[in-house]
Amino acid sequence: MYRPQIKVLDCTVRDGGLINQWQFTDEFVKKVFVALSNSGVDYMEIGYKSSEKYFSRKENGAWKFCSEDDIRKITDGFETKMKLSAMADIGRIEPEDIPNKKDSVLDMIRVACYVKEVDKGISLAHHCMEKGYETTINLMAVSKVLEKDLDDALDDLSKSSVPVVYLVDSFGAMYSEQIHFLAKKYFEALPGKELGIHTHNNQQLAFANTVEAIIAGINRIDATLYGMGRGAGNCPLELLLSFLKNPKFDIRPIFEVIQDMLIPLKSEMEWGYHIPYMITGILNEHPRSGMKAMAAEKLPDLKKFYEDLVDGTPLE
Repeated sequence: MYRPQIKVLDCTVRDGGLINQWQFTDEFVKKVFVALSNSGVDYMEIGYKSSEKYFSRKENGAWKFCSEDDIRKITDGFETKMKLSAMADIGRIEPEDIPNKKDSVLDMIRVACYVKEVDKGISLAHHCMEKGYETTINLMAVSKVLEKDLDDALDDLSKSSVPVVYLVDSFGAMYSEQIHFLAKKYFEALPGKELGIHTHNNQQLAFANTVEAIIAGINRIDATLYGMGRGAGNCPLELLLSFLKNPKFDIRPIFEVIQDMLIPLKSEMEWGYHIPYMITGILNEHPRSGMKAMAAEKLPDLKKFYEDLVDGTPLE
């Protein structure tokens, strides 16, 4: 599946940080950075841009905030063509927290928002563009949105200057038919814009759905090393690079960093396919209940866990 327009973004540190409050060592982030650069990946999303008005550094690691000093500890002294990205969530950052591009190591800021707040997302994205950054909007949790509301949000985005819009399967609930349906809808509603895809692995479909998105014409692709990410995780980067058949990619540095850093880390913290995440995925629910179940000393009765979610019973 060779298509030179495809650009791959790795969000291991950003999405994986949702597991451990971004408490990664500098050594871990540096080795991920070097491996991704040497592999030919186009973008590394190194974390979130968040306001210290809303989050504490006592509870969250450096990659919740992505200060310039912290990023430069990782990047200084290493020449790379790979670009750096950070994600900004609506309601968790102030415009003044984003420096001018000329003063930043970051190349791109991706704005994450829900359909109901797309106007705020567009405003922040335009603010980032005015400061000199590449910018995208990632519309989250669209599997829970009424089609009319999604159409209205896409119409607003079509009138914006934001060049890239991501289709996001936040709950790992989608099947290939939905990916194709939504890709077609996004393309028709957003002429002249690029589309991206971000998938979660609750039903072991993150890689398959990413492939479906590529077939549908989407060229901005998210993945993570060893599938690391919140809950069931994401599309595994190693599978994606193997599929793309682009000679610019070299998978060998990916294998090295997975063996050196990700496999040992997985023995300390859990991510990937598990039945509680599968249940939230098939029910199109936020994975928070699955994450709570996985964090407990003992798994709950899975039949009751499923029935409680189906019935809407509050989980203890």
